[in-house]
Amino acid sequence: MKVYFIGAGPGDPELLTLKAAKRIAACPVCLYAGSLVPAEVVAGAPEGALVADTAPMTLEETHGLILQARERGEDVARVHSGDPSLYGAIAEQIRLLKRDGIAYEIIPGVPAYTAAAAALGQELTVPEVAQSIVLTRVSMKSTGMPAGETLENFARTGTTLAIHLGIRALREIERVLTPHYGAECPVAVVYRVGWPDQMILRGSLSDIQAKVRESKITRTALILVGPALAEVTEFPDSALYDPTKPHVLRPVKEA
Repeated sequence: MKVYFIGAGPGDPELLTLKAAKRIAACPVCLYAGSLVPAEVVAGAPEGALVADTAPMTLEETHGLILQARERGEDVARVHSGDPSLYGAIAEQIRLLKRDGIAYEIIPGVPAYTAAAAALGQELTVPEVAQSIVLTRVSMKSTGMPAGETLENFARTGTTLAIHLGIRALREIERVLTPHYGAECPVAVVYRVGWPDQMILRGSLSDIQAKVRESKITRTALILVGPALAEVTEFPDSALYDPTKPHVLRPVKEA
């Protein structure tokens, strides 16, 4: 048997990859994080499959279900939100699988920050404005951050920040980022991207906290910060399509 870690995307069932959908449809056991993965994503599990919401379970309890599946010789679809490589909490699960000699495979999914950019209708890397994206989070009640991985250090880059698990720390985010980005730096808060109740708030470091408070958003939101989020129109075209910069797929045209 094998365990398949499947990225379910941010919420929209139509953003599930073909490979992910096929694997869910083939596994007799489907374990999914119901607090972040809508039931529609796992609705394609085969008839008679064990479909269990792991949100209220511990790591040991979910691994226990996997061990039971191994005894029956049944593959397991372990469905996570977004992409499993980013805050997927799969490292500790993989450690247990390796300990018990259970094979596994990871099937990537659409991460929340790309879905948020699509919902905003924007590119996050704009020529000569921002060419990097920092994916980070704040500690709050979750696992602490490693030394050096601080918002202040990332803010020094001045590039686009995608801040996870930080909606309740907006006051601190504003305090730390304002000296580096300026009070009027654009901010977008995307709540439950891809879900029917998706909400997008736009503002600046100086006013986004009030807008979030008014909208009563307290969880499941991604915060994007940086100059690339502005309605920028004055920037150079990418060199990718520049006729004066030939490359192997677009050689110099002979006169």
